[in-house]
Amino acid sequence: MAVKKLVEIGLSQQFLNSVGGLCATELVKICEKKSRPLTDEEIEKHLKIKLTEIRTILNRLHYRGIAMYHKKRNNKTGWYSYTWSINIKRIAELILEQQMEAMAKLEKKAEFESTYSFFMCKKKCSNFPFELAAEYNFNCPECGNTLETIDNKKRLKTIKKEKEELSKEIEELKKFLV
Repeated sequence: MAVKKLVEIGLSQQFLNSVGGLCATELVKICEKKSRPLTDEEIEKHLKIKLTEIRTILNRLHYRGIAMYHKKRNNKTGWYSYTWSINIKRIAELILEQQMEAMAKLEKKAEFESTYSFFMCKKKCSNFPFELAAEYNFNCPECGNTLETIDNKKRLKTIKKEKEELSKEIEELKKFLV
C-alpha cells in the first residue's frame, strides 16, 4: 500500500483552499512534486493561472508559515527573484491545531449535553436548558406551545461519533509531524 501524502487528504485540501484560495492545493502539489524551490514563473507554467494570482496564493500561504521564500538580487538588473518552497509539516501543524480546538469544543458540548436537561416544543422551534425553560414557564417563546423534556441520547451519540472521527483525523495528522 502506498503511503498517502498530506496534500492528498481531503482535510488538508479544504484547509489549503480556505487559507490560500482555490488553486492553493494544486500549487502545493506542484512544489512538493518538484522537491526543490521554484520561482513563481515556474509555478505559472504548471498551474495555468495569472502570475499575480500565484503570488497572491503564495503570500497567503507565507502569512501562515506554509510557503517560504528565498530572495536573490540580480546584480545586472537590480531586480529580485524569489524561489518558493512549501513546509508540509507546517500544514499538518495548523490543521492539527484546528482539529484540537474542534475537539475541545466537542468535549465541552458533550459535557453540557450530559449535565443539563433540555426542553423543546412540539413544533421543534428551539431547545432550551432547564434554567431557560423555567424562565419561560415551560412555554416556547417562539410559538407558545408547552415545552417538554427531550431525550438527548441521540445528540450525545452523535457528539461521541464526531469525537471518534476527529480523533482518527488527529492521529492521522500526527503521523506527518514525525
